[in-house]
Amino acid sequence: MSKGAIAVRVIAGAARGRALKAVPGTGTRPTTDKVKEAIFSMIGPYFEGGTALDLFAGTGGLGIEAWSRGIERVIFVDKEKISLDVIRQNVRTAGAESAAEIYRNDAERALKALAKRELKFSLVFLDPPYRMTNMDELMAELAAKGMLEEEARIVVEHDASHRYPEELAGFEHIKTAKYGDTAVTIYRYHGMDDETSSIGDTDAMNRSEMDVNE
Repeated sequence: MSKGAIAVRVIAGAARGRALKAVPGTGTRPTTDKVKEAIFSMIGPYFEGGTALDLFAGTGGLGIEAWSRGIERVIFVDKEKISLDVIRQNVRTAGAESAAEIYRNDAERALKALAKRELKFSLVFLDPPYRMTNMDELMAELAAKGMLEEEARIVVEHDASHRYPEELAGFEHIKTAKYGDTAVTIYRYHGMDDETSSIGDTDAMNRSEMDVNE
């Protein structure tokens, strides 16, 4: 995990070569170009429309790369104001303003609010701070709330010392690859059975919902 600012760019597609700004300080770890290229070679490399969710967006680099390669719409979420400022600038640099929604919120509240809008995603990026190792729980929540398209890809970037499960209800583990102290685990969503879905829907109805706001 890099401790300093890393120069990143859009690698391919409509915004190829555009330089993206890093979040100042050491609190945010942007995905390096090497890892980004590896991710998109596994999940794309190009797309024909669809909506992506960049849930711990940081610089917005992953969501912007997905848009550049053909994703039609990207929702960026981060809880840090400084990150939101960088995401807005990077979205403008890429020319993706009309395709982007940018919100300040934590992951759990964002999912509740987005579920109220009945949004479904064909691609989800989960690149949280490495201390967070519960992305399988967030994946289960996305599925229970009906927020994933059939065959949706979920990309989890995490510390190489942590291993996410190969068996996860409704998901197929595609690959885990390590790049130094960074690892990428990719899943494909195959859908929940009726019983699991109904339990998730009931649970969602019983919990309070909060709107996404900046």
